[in-house]
Amino acid sequence: MSIFEIPGAIVGVAHAAIESLADLFSPLAGTAAAALAIVVFTVLIRLLISPLTYQQIRAQRRQAALAPEIAKLREKHGKDQMVLATKTLELQRANGISPFAAFLPALAQAPFFMVMYHVALRAPEGALMGVPLTAHLAAGLPVFAVLLVLAGALAWWSSRRMSVSMQPVMPAAPGTPSLGFLRYLPYLSVLAVAWMPLAGGIYLVTSTAWTALEQAFLRRPVTTGNR
Repeated sequence: MSIFEIPGAIVGVAHAAIESLADLFSPLAGTAAAALAIVVFTVLIRLLISPLTYQQIRAQRRQAALAPEIAKLREKHGKDQMVLATKTLELQRANGISPFAAFLPALAQAPFFMVMYHVALRAPEGALMGVPLTAHLAAGLPVFAVLLVLAGALAWWSSRRMSVSMQPVMPAAPGTPSLGFLRYLPYLSVLAVAWMPLAGGIYLVTSTAWTALEQAFLRRPVTTGNR
């Protein structure tokens, strides 16, 4: 197998796994078995990468704890950005903070999103409330309306939580552009649900809901000893 055939093989494995789950759920869920299989498959994959999310949040908490020391470094070396960056990186490393920890969950999910996108394009046979999993917005408006409401509510929740969490975790240096635009990124999932086939919309809403629950659980208040 060449390296160019690997993505297709992974998509094939994911497709086969969803079809196997659909066969398993068919006696219970009927024509909705494939939709249920997508939900379960998405949750299983998200469980596999949950440790990366935990490491991300742990690093963010450590970063927040270092905010006073980083502020002192900015005050001392603010005129020399190279020295400031070096000293900040040294401080982070000394406290066990990886500069890449914040990006690991997103990097891990990106290949899975592409796999699920291709799976959605040739979704297994099945329907949700009478709408085929291959249908788009115009052909399945009632079901898509529910998904869009759920996606919008999750985007609002995620945006609100992001606005609160960014300030203590990501203190901005003087002259640094505002990161407020990040609060609007969750709403891209709403547009994606409206654009993708129903199978893709089910995946996105499931994955986004998992992220919301995961963030609510992992970011709950903890004692200093558990950071």
